[in-house]
Amino acid sequence: MNRLLENQIDVFMSVRQVSNYLHVNEKKIYALVNEGHIPATKITGKWMFPKELIDKWMLDSTHNGLLHDRLIITGSDDPLLYRIVLEFAETLGNKALITYTSTGTRPGLDLLNANKVDACCIHWGPESESNRRHPSLIQQYSKHHNWVLIRAFKREQGLIFKSSNLDTTPIIPELFNPSYRWSIRQKGSGAQRFLMEILSKYGLNQDGLNSTTTSLSEREAASSIILKKSDISVGTRAIANEFGLDFISLGWQAFDFVIPRNIWFRHLFQNLIASLKSDFGQEVAFNLGGYKLNQCGDLIWGED
Repeated sequence: MNRLLENQIDVFMSVRQVSNYLHVNEKKIYALVNEGHIPATKITGKWMFPKELIDKWMLDSTHNGLLHDRLIITGSDDPLLYRIVLEFAETLGNKALITYTSTGTRPGLDLLNANKVDACCIHWGPESESNRRHPSLIQQYSKHHNWVLIRAFKREQGLIFKSSNLDTTPIIPELFNPSYRWSIRQKGSGAQRFLMEILSKYGLNQDGLNSTTTSLSEREAASSIILKKSDISVGTRAIANEFGLDFISLGWQAFDFVIPRNIWFRHLFQNLIASLKSDFGQEVAFNLGGYKLNQCGDLIWGED
């Protein structure tokens, strides 16, 4: 019975045991738990710490994430990044996990700030203002001191629609007429921010739009048009080309990664950047259309 108890202790440690194991006081352990920094589970009201995960957590911290075998990406949606991640995941097989789930810019930053993901993709305004807007946005989050901003690419942004579904070929500002059904994007997304700024430019607001659906990704917005649930939405040239839609360009945006410093040096992230820069990445970008990869991998912002 005592041997069984010892084995259980080897597998799960109490606050006191993990405190002794890490040579820090118990208050520090509770602080790490509350901040979501240390692997822990609550059983019958008490915190328990799986020793195997504690060891992996220590190893990852020691080597700045170089040995970590996962990369969870969230934030803004993009067709090019989606395809690159799929190809990269196929290459990795069972050696590592890379996954990309679009949530929108702000929801993605919320997840990053809560230590739930490894990287967040953002776009927040025109390309010409991105080097000011993007740092200003991420500095609103408490964990930003540990983050850096890495350029992925620039992409052409505008409005997507299918002219064959409409009686006439639409032009701005007629597109904002209530006769056109809009698929808007979720609150906190860069695409929705883009739409708000376009409307403001014409002295309008979202309340004046005939919004019939809310789409949670570029593909969902394009699909809503194909399925005739809406007539028009915000989107990229790439998604318009992918779905055979018409496109009105309204400028370029910077698409950036927000990542903790230690993850910047992870092999998985560096290899993802290399995949974007590769001949395959360049070919996919060219076929989709509306991309500039000349700054891919550049450090845009990071506090010293």
